[in-house]
Amino acid sequence: MTVDQNISSRINLMRILLISGIVFVHVPHDQATSPYLGPNGFFDWLRVFLADSLFRVGVPCLSAISGYLLFQRGWDGFDYGKTLRSKAKTVLLPFLLWNLGLLAAVLVMQRVDIGVGYFPDLWGATTREFLSYAFATEDLPIDIPLYFLRDLIVCILLSPILAFLVRRLPAPTLGILFLLAILPGFTLVIVLKKTILFSFTFGVFLALNRVDLKTFDRFAGVGTIAMLAAAVLLSIAQHRTGPDFPWAVDLARNALSMVGIGGFWLLSALLIRSSAGQRLANTGSLSFWIFCAHYPLLVLMWMVWNRVAGDAGYPVFYLGAVVASLVILVASNLFVSRTMPGLYEVLTGSRGRRAKLAAALKSASSAGLARPGEPALTQQQR
Repeated sequence: MTVDQNISSRINLMRILLISGIVFVHVPHDQATSPYLGPNGFFDWLRVFLADSLFRVGVPCLSAISGYLLFQRGWDGFDYGKTLRSKAKTVLLPFLLWNLGLLAAVLVMQRVDIGVGYFPDLWGATTREFLSYAFATEDLPIDIPLYFLRDLIVCILLSPILAFLVRRLPAPTLGILFLLAILPGFTLVIVLKKTILFSFTFGVFLALNRVDLKTFDRFAGVGTIAMLAAAVLLSIAQHRTGPDFPWAVDLARNALSMVGIGGFWLLSALLIRSSAGQRLANTGSLSFWIFCAHYPLLVLMWMVWNRVAGDAGYPVFYLGAVVASLVILVASNLFVSRTMPGLYEVLTGSRGRRAKLAAALKSASSAGLARPGEPALTQQQR
């Protein structure tokens, strides 16, 4: 099975959109500026809508994409040993470099009493806590969003088992994993975020069963509206009951974070038709750069803002931090990729090199050197 140009472009578009949306999820705040307790009315509801409702689908959707791409060549085309070697470079190494780099920086800062209260107390942590901050062994890493890479590594290690189960027992496997993922208060030891295990397995199921991902594109408008409406209703319930959500609201949030995968996929069918959507789909490794680097940058901005203005004018900080971080990350991505390409490829898991290859293939295709419908990237190139 191959991934045609439309699907490949939509996957890339979803990556940049969802990862940009994840930036909203991680804008720091304290108790006084919580969207559930603050005095900012509609603005606070908007924060809940973006961070706790709409873009909570980001990580599950990225997980589903990862599972799908891993088995896009089918079971016979899956080489477990080769996959592990490849993912050690593209997933494990970037996780270690970004997380341990931040860990070292925080250790130095906290030694001179900088960053205390903004990051975990590393010098006062137990050995088990420190190992979790460094390697996410039992809890979130110090660069919090990177828990996704940690859980993705676990899913990749389990991928032959998950693939076997969805080939032989698809309905029970997906049903049980979905139920476990949405139930509030239930944890799985092997992954930090249980929704990742279901969504990754769902992506594997789609690939192995050669599901036509464009089957429901004719319902793109209705599906997008339904997803947005569900996110609005959920955010209203969250804003009224948070931050300690009732069981039913928590259940709905977990469910929407996975059902929303379909909604965002239908949205991509609409957006990819526009010139803006096409340009975003061609941003390549920028999405991974934003994902790995945005959290430390946001916390640094919050530290500076607190020193200058305290909690005053939080809406200005919120909007300014999102815009400024995206501008800085786009600029730094361009700068590092051009001036230090070797370092850039290591930090992005060789995605910079694959972006160049994709551009070359696209250029060849437009010049008539590739057949129409030929995939932009093979699994090995990804």
